[in-house]
Amino acid sequence: MKQSKRYTNEKILVLGLARSGVAAAKLLHELGAFVTVNDAKKLSENKEAQELLEAGITVITDGHPLDLLDEGFSLIVKNPGIPYTNPILEKAIKKGIPIITEVELAYQVSEAPFIGITGTNGKTTTTTMIKQIIDSYQPNTALLAGNIGFPASDVVVEATKDNVLVTELSSFQLMGIDEFKPHIAVITNIYEAHIDYHGTREEYVKAKWRIQKNMTKEDTLILNADLAELVELSKSSQAAITWFSTNQKVTGAYLEDGWLTYNDEKIMKSGDLGVPGSHNVENALAAICVAKNYGVDNESIKTSLSLFSGVPHRTEYIGTFNGVKVYNDSKATNILAAKKAISGFNNEQLVLIAGGLDRGNSFDEFIPTIENMKAIILLGETKEKLQKAAQQALVKEIICVETMTEAVEEAVKIASTDDTILLSPACASWDMYPNFETRGTEFVDEITKQVGK
Repeated sequence: MKQSKRYTNEKILVLGLARSGVAAAKLLHELGAFVTVNDAKKLSENKEAQELLEAGITVITDGHPLDLLDEGFSLIVKNPGIPYTNPILEKAIKKGIPIITEVELAYQVSEAPFIGITGTNGKTTTTTMIKQIIDSYQPNTALLAGNIGFPASDVVVEATKDNVLVTELSSFQLMGIDEFKPHIAVITNIYEAHIDYHGTREEYVKAKWRIQKNMTKEDTLILNADLAELVELSKSSQAAITWFSTNQKVTGAYLEDGWLTYNDEKIMKSGDLGVPGSHNVENALAAICVAKNYGVDNESIKTSLSLFSGVPHRTEYIGTFNGVKVYNDSKATNILAAKKAISGFNNEQLVLIAGGLDRGNSFDEFIPTIENMKAIILLGETKEKLQKAAQQALVKEIICVETMTEAVEEAVKIASTDDTILLSPACASWDMYPNFETRGTEFVDEITKQVGK
């Protein structure tokens, strides 16, 4: 980490905790800033806030008082999930106080370069693939960071110029960057998502496109050539563009006669990938583009991708119990992600658990995906909406429940030998859980309790 005096004696507000807020507060404290943390949860229920208080950091909890901004802060580092419509942020904007997210803070003090990965779907898998490929080529070099569960502000503290931060970036995080500039960046795809946060699809796309805003011709931007929107957007970027595609030959990585190919070099057969599915072929092509631009040899790429076994909560195989296979796809926080997961299974033998946060969208586009499914078990805010879609899809058995415990109980009752139980919610988790990881972990725990003994 750079020994920066940029924030020494500066008054800085960290708004919202969770992992990124705690990491930002600790880093700013180490950099000599006068840090105030503000979180909506009560102190008695807020272990993270209590720990920061013990470390000598000022902590204000139980709401976001507007008069807090009268303290003369020179910067706000906000939790990515807090929208800019929050009253304290609206007031800060009027007062001209800069607002960033912690990935920007981490970039400002990092000695290590960044590889940034964003997109609507596939970014966690692609990020993990890239890390594994670089590990095979240069062990102990790549460090996971960002939205994948490792706050960049934590990771940069130990990172040196010999490391590289392979960083998953959400649209929420990218809204709060200023100087951030990855040397290599990937946009896996862009579909409609998070409209409840961004307001419109246009604003969501703008947020994703910010990943390249500071990139120059010395940097490489990797894009999906099969999406016309990204092809059009590429014309406005200063970065050097490398493409990937499953449908056409491009300058970059593509699928040709069953081979994952990079500029006429056959890397490996698609069937040799360690994880199945057309979406994983797409993720692998994006990862190959990064690897080749990073200088990785073909054998290291092939070995890594053939051994890649996936990531937790992304169509994660849990086991086979009484002849029933169980998969955890809690990271399917939107309809498209769930559709891709479900496409790999036989609907006649699939028991799906779905539902979660209501973002205001309908599930009409989900109907063809769940047609004639053996059973669907629904929970969360969207269960009634999904119930109507399931009825139109002629799902054989539709059950609404209140808890994950009940959902697993019903799934276990219904599933028989050679069937599959799949958690693929098609919705975010925030109506019932702090994150999709907690949701997936509870699902796995319940499976283990009920049938895995």
